[in-house]
Amino acid sequence: MAYRIRPGYNRKIQYVESSPLDQLQPKYTVIDYAKPGDALDIPQPVLFDIENKTQSVIENTLFPNPYQLTRPEWRKDNRAFTFEYNQRGHEIYRILEVDATNVKPRAIISEEPKTFFCYSGKRYRLDIKDGKEIIWMSERDGWNHLYLYDGTSGTVKNQITKGNWVVRGVERVDEENRQIWFRASGMYAGKDPYFIHLYRINFDGSNLTAFTETDANHAISLSPDMKYYVDTFSRVDLPHVSELGSTSDKKLIAELERADIQPLLKDGWRPPEVFTAPGRDGKTEIWGVIFRPSNFDMLKKYPVIENIYAGPQDSFVPKSFSPYSAMQAMAELGFIVVQVDGMGTSNRSKAFHDVCWKNLGDAGFSDRILCAFYGTKLSPRNILTMTSAA
Repeated sequence: MAYRIRPGYNRKIQYVESSPLDQLQPKYTVIDYAKPGDALDIPQPVLFDIENKTQSVIENTLFPNPYQLTRPEWRKDNRAFTFEYNQRGHEIYRILEVDATNVKPRAIISEEPKTFFCYSGKRYRLDIKDGKEIIWMSERDGWNHLYLYDGTSGTVKNQITKGNWVVRGVERVDEENRQIWFRASGMYAGKDPYFIHLYRINFDGSNLTAFTETDANHAISLSPDMKYYVDTFSRVDLPHVSELGSTSDKKLIAELERADIQPLLKDGWRPPEVFTAPGRDGKTEIWGVIFRPSNFDMLKKYPVIENIYAGPQDSFVPKSFSPYSAMQAMAELGFIVVQVDGMGTSNRSKAFHDVCWKNLGDAGFSDRILCAFYGTKLSPRNILTMTSAA
């Protein structure tokens, strides 16, 4: 099987590097970069019979307007091959299987949300037993969760994870014991909904087990035999701690390392302040951080700079400890620096994320203005001026 490509419009974007490191004169460069509305390359799958020297073009009714078709993968028994279809605009995402005998495609999984399918950071698929079952990630119930599909019929056997929290990624799948080790956030009420924790669950959705409970952001490494795990956790105001645990009973075997920041504190280092404030709807919590200069004086007034990145592909407020931050460096120049994840960013509910749908210009400003007001106690008018300038 191969893709035949109908070339689209090859738009060139020009750049001028004004101050290159290796010469005095500016540099001119050109890159390929499609803009909205430009004709894209159109891939067309074609099946070749090598012995008979024939080719069959796959009917594209199920994938007519691709933003991308993924690399094809053959079933181990060669009965069929699969690929994924991301429709331009991301309103449809499909897992397609093409029968190698009759060359007919079918949709095993078809995501057709009212808004968009988030393929950036939330797409996960694992074929079990050569496609007899499929573990699939979806936000179809309003939260990012895992589903078990019957790969033959294309029907959902059961929803594996569920609740008002989000799966952040799959660590390991134990096919023999039919268990999934995964990362998730938002299970602990009243805690930071972005903190990542480690969990295990059975394929049928039973026996959900938490392995990290410290109120912090966790990075986990499982041993190859899944008998042990190293949990390294921290917060912006809590230095890293690494622990070795047993997966069989969740008991702590040893503390491997605990960071010592006393030298930092003696030099005047201070952690950022975590805060929450209601968003534009008056009830949704928006989480952020405030960086103040190390010589901060409560009696002085400071200009506020908001560090903005509102891309829909992720969330951006730091959650783990770091002894250095560019935002802290800026604060040392005499500013208060604020960063928040407004509505339209990822890793919360689907409704929270959907604010960005065909609305990137929103950039969460309605939430940012309110949050800056609550977090820094400045007037909304001043904050609006500052964030607009930033």
